[in-house]
Amino acid sequence: MEYYNKIMCVTYGELIPEIMAFNTLTSLIQRGNVELARRGGGEGSCALIVYPSLPEKYKRRYEEKYGDPVELLKQQQMKDKIKLDDKARAFFEEFEYYLNGVQTHLSNKLKDEYTINASVLNVLIHDLNDKAALRKALNNSSRDLWDIITGSCEKLREVYNHTLPENTARLKDKINLYKKDGYASLISGKIGNSNTLKITEDAGRQLIALKRSRVPVYNDSQIFDEFNRIAEEKEWKPLKSLRSMKQWFSLPDIEPLWYDAVFGELAAHRRFGRKHQTKLPGRRDSLWYGDGTKLNLYYRNDDGKICTTSVYEVMDAYSEVLLGYFISDSEDYEAQYHAYRMAIQISGHKPYEIVHDNQGGHKRLDVSGLFKKICHIHRTTAPYNAESKSIESVFGRFQSSVLHKDWRFTGQNITAKKASSRPNLEFVEANKDQLYTLQELKNKYAEYRKEWNEAKHPVTGISRMEMYLSSTNEETPEVTTLDMVEMFWVMTKKQSTFTSGGIEIEVKGKKYKYEVYSAPGVPDHEWRSQHTYRRFFVMYDPYDFTSVRLYWKDRAGELRFERVAEPYMVIHRAIQDQTEGEAAFIRQEQQANINDRIERQVAAKEIEYAHGVAPEQHGLTTPKAKGVTAEVQRQIDRRTKKYNRNPEDFQVGRMVKVISNMTFDELEESEVKFDYKRVAGKL
Repeated sequence: MEYYNKIMCVTYGELIPEIMAFNTLTSLIQRGNVELARRGGGEGSCALIVYPSLPEKYKRRYEEKYGDPVELLKQQQMKDKIKLDDKARAFFEEFEYYLNGVQTHLSNKLKDEYTINASVLNVLIHDLNDKAALRKALNNSSRDLWDIITGSCEKLREVYNHTLPENTARLKDKINLYKKDGYASLISGKIGNSNTLKITEDAGRQLIALKRSRVPVYNDSQIFDEFNRIAEEKEWKPLKSLRSMKQWFSLPDIEPLWYDAVFGELAAHRRFGRKHQTKLPGRRDSLWYGDGTKLNLYYRNDDGKICTTSVYEVMDAYSEVLLGYFISDSEDYEAQYHAYRMAIQISGHKPYEIVHDNQGGHKRLDVSGLFKKICHIHRTTAPYNAESKSIESVFGRFQSSVLHKDWRFTGQNITAKKASSRPNLEFVEANKDQLYTLQELKNKYAEYRKEWNEAKHPVTGISRMEMYLSSTNEETPEVTTLDMVEMFWVMTKKQSTFTSGGIEIEVKGKKYKYEVYSAPGVPDHEWRSQHTYRRFFVMYDPYDFTSVRLYWKDRAGELRFERVAEPYMVIHRAIQDQTEGEAAFIRQEQQANINDRIERQVAAKEIEYAHGVAPEQHGLTTPKAKGVTAEVQRQIDRRTKKYNRNPEDFQVGRMVKVISNMTFDELEESEVKFDYKRVAGKL
């Protein structure tokens, strides 16, 4: 676009083919609907079309592509007004300064920037002088003169993208300094002669000490000022450039001396510590990684609030197959236990090695002996060293390639810099009623894990699961049912007491009660008579609570297996609700309890009589059992030898008669032989 004979014109090249077709333009010109200002000719001249004559729809297309033609011409005129200062360019080309102790030239970017700034300043100063002279000649005020110059400066910024100050006062200072010092005034003080000053060993140690200081903490400007104050006292040469000091601090042999004090020792270790170059396993089950991470999908809880949760994953390092997992809000022992159990069940083999971090749940797995049961070797990664765990890389790629496709994605780690790694929280909030429930989240996550496992491995090009299943490892034996019991049944931390109501354990806030049976549905009363109120450790399967194993600890601290216990029988209290089997069970247990009472009395009485402490041996009477029938009481009396005939037979007169009628052979068989001497002594 240009002015031709004071008419705004556009060229063929600007219109064709972006704005209209060649045939369309030719037709419009031939019909006189569009004016031709100049025909194309030799010596590089091109045809010009009168812009105002174009139909409105083509004007709109032109402005959409190129912008407002009036503004474009103003910018073109502004460009024509400024001529780049060749002398400025030559000055900046030749300018040299010290960078990190080496004499060097300005970068091309700075050369261009400073040359443009000088060229713009030349125009501004010229305009300033012209306008000031004109106003002086007309005896007009010059109060708003600098505002006009600032406006011109901003218009030139749109065209040339110069970096002169926007503020009027600062622009004025810049122009005055340029008039005084010329091109050198445009060079940033941050560059200057940055390293003309050599920092001695003592001065360097002082600078490092100031950088490391935590009481007080100095920023770089404060270090610069404080060092120069100290330098004056110690007669050192002061620093002349803040930038040179910053560059000195960034030298490879200097930075490690202060980095840990400023950013932390762990950050320094990650920055400067040597990294191993490792090679991943060449077959399945050689190495498993276990680690917890956020499950990067939002869900809606029962109260309708937006929530997140976590997942613990177990991965085969060879194939990147995610073998086992467990979703929970915390990376605890339970989550790890269930994830490793699932991994073993999916794999069907014990891994050779497991690598995990040093979280509390892992410590409990180690103490409980689970790691020793499921693998040959297990070890922890170096703490705070994510680079040493390839599962961290898998988490990142799983999130970015699979979970990222779901609009409920929470985004990756908050340190991620890419905008695509962050969630659209406004959209999530607007559609929170469409978020998954927790159960839906679990179902969907299982689908996403399957998608990951069936996707191609980045190295082999075949699916991860196919890669895993087609591999073999002769040093990882298959897992049997007995192995599963040995590995994954859990022992309670504390002992529980077997009471008259059975033995009870609590797992995750839920209580389970068990009974020892001699036959299906028949409690073992004989075992109960010897073990009621004895304490046991209980081993249980967290996946199946239909039976447990009871253990007691001997004096050497070894656990001894006692019995298998099964869930305690529960019956209905109301007769109307009882089944036929329950009624029979109630009668069975009532009779069993009666028999237990009788047996306890018999066993105790035998001991009393054997040691002469029975109440009857001292003229007293043992109380009758309460709540039993007369027949039961008679059975107790008969078996405990309290009586062998009616009570009146024990009167002295009757006893004398009995004795006088007995022979010696009858005396040997008599049930009253225990009382013979006592009765005879009363005669």
